[in-house]
Amino acid sequence: MSLAVIPLVYILPEKLDISFAGQIYEAKQWECYGCVMFGLWSGLIIGLTTEYYTSHTYAPTRNLAKSCFYGAAPNVINGLALGYMSCVIPIICLSVTVLFSFKWAAMYGVALAALGMLGCLPICLSVDGYGPISDNAGGIAEMAALHEHVRKATDALDAAGNTTAAVGKGFAIGSACLVALALFGAYITRIAEEQATEGKAMTAFNVNILEPYTFAGLLFGAMLPYAFTALTMKAVGDAAQNMIGEITTQIDEMKRLTKPKTDLQEGKKDVFDTDYALGKAHAYNLVKECAKEAGKVYPDTTKCVAIST
Repeated sequence: MSLAVIPLVYILPEKLDISFAGQIYEAKQWECYGCVMFGLWSGLIIGLTTEYYTSHTYAPTRNLAKSCFYGAAPNVINGLALGYMSCVIPIICLSVTVLFSFKWAAMYGVALAALGMLGCLPICLSVDGYGPISDNAGGIAEMAALHEHVRKATDALDAAGNTTAAVGKGFAIGSACLVALALFGAYITRIAEEQATEGKAMTAFNVNILEPYTFAGLLFGAMLPYAFTALTMKAVGDAAQNMIGEITTQIDEMKRLTKPKTDLQEGKKDVFDTDYALGKAHAYNLVKECAKEAGKVYPDTTKCVAIST
């Protein structure tokens, strides 16, 4: 992409005069190219950093996995610490990108940097769609009582899918930060233009956080992501709780109705207590046979689908 953008540089004028906050910024063609490159390569660094902190191949995730052996508390504490630490390098990249882009082309440069960072997003989102597929494949393999080696393969695919999902989010959040800054600059510029059309002096409009309305709005806006996150997490938690309750109820009912009536297994052992050494797949076939003997009692998947949707 670094090479593909070069022909687009010559579409721009040799010099751009960009007015912002009462100042004129002179931006050259290659300075605009530099803004795009800062966004593009910052996005790459953010993606690589995200992979380092989330992939099972590297030390952070492996050390976090080791903490699971010591209980939930160390796992939660170390996990939160790891998540917070993973923000350091991306924030440094965004800060450097904003400073250099603004120096070269004001808010227009910041917008170009956002476009550069968004350049790789289609590929990231395409790969991101691979995560849920591999995740569901692992769940289906386990529920279908397939051999353990199948689950090991799907676990590796699932881990890769989760990492790619995190990388895609890193690109999206980083570019959204740059776009938000550019939109804020456009907002200030438009207010200055409106003042000029109304016959007032076209002065730079400044946002002062010491003003009570501005500060109150800042606090309220900072609260909104937490509020929507809480609603989303609560919805997922409620759905998971209802799903587990429904599945537990159905399993208890199936256990009651599918007691084996024939010698399907040596010693007339309950099929639900089948030794796992015999293989989960074999146990699953026994469940089906018992279901036939007991009047074809199968799980009601419609209720589960209704809960999840």
